[in-house]
Amino acid sequence: MRARSLKRRYTLRPVDLAREHAMSAQAVRNYEDAGVLPPAERGDTGYRHYTPLHAQALRTFLALRAGHGHAHATEIMRATNRGDTESAYRLVDATHLALHAERDTRTEVATALDTLSTTTPAPADGRPLTVGELARRLGVHPATLRSWETEGILNPERDRPTGYRVYAPDCVRDAEIARQLRRGGYPLRQVARFVESLREAGGADALSAFLGSWQARLANRSRSLLAGAAQLDAYLTMLDRT
Repeated sequence: MRARSLKRRYTLRPVDLAREHAMSAQAVRNYEDAGVLPPAERGDTGYRHYTPLHAQALRTFLALRAGHGHAHATEIMRATNRGDTESAYRLVDATHLALHAERDTRTEVATALDTLSTTTPAPADGRPLTVGELARRLGVHPATLRSWETEGILNPERDRPTGYRVYAPDCVRDAEIARQLRRGGYPLRQVARFVESLREAGGADALSAFLGSWQARLANRSRSLLAGAAQLDAYLTMLDRT
């Protein structure tokens, strides 16, 4: 009788897990089907019987999702539930490495832009530059500027009488940013993504707010990764005891 009463006390319904996180019971069942939760026992009527271990698995997934994203968190939980902790750790490490690289990118960009604003004056007359003039200004080959255009980093205009490329001040700024990031070893696609984000932010006037927002996102994600790691550690501890 004692064992049976203990089993009843530690049996949870899908709705019990769902209420903690303001989600539907069906969502809990879907997470089990996706491998986020370990398989539940079934009663004689086919109903699922969950335990505190399942409740912790759901907490862990939701905490991991905030820092790793839905797909990555799902893979971490699947690996953990099948006992492949090595793969789970590698998945966690991959996210931390990516965040570290993004943090370096943000620092490099902030430094580069500060350097540009203090040491690289704009053309005195504010006129657009030709491809040769911009290439000399940056110390690169004109073909490099054309490859940056192909990647979407630069969007030069065309001089109407001649059809030649001309680079307005905003385009010159983008080229200078690209040069700094390329010197830092960043691939063209990553440079293109940043330059596009800078354009969407509204240019130099919004740069400080843009960099501040970027830093805040990095800090929030770091905290989310820490919270996810704490929940994962608690879940692994429960698995060890099971």
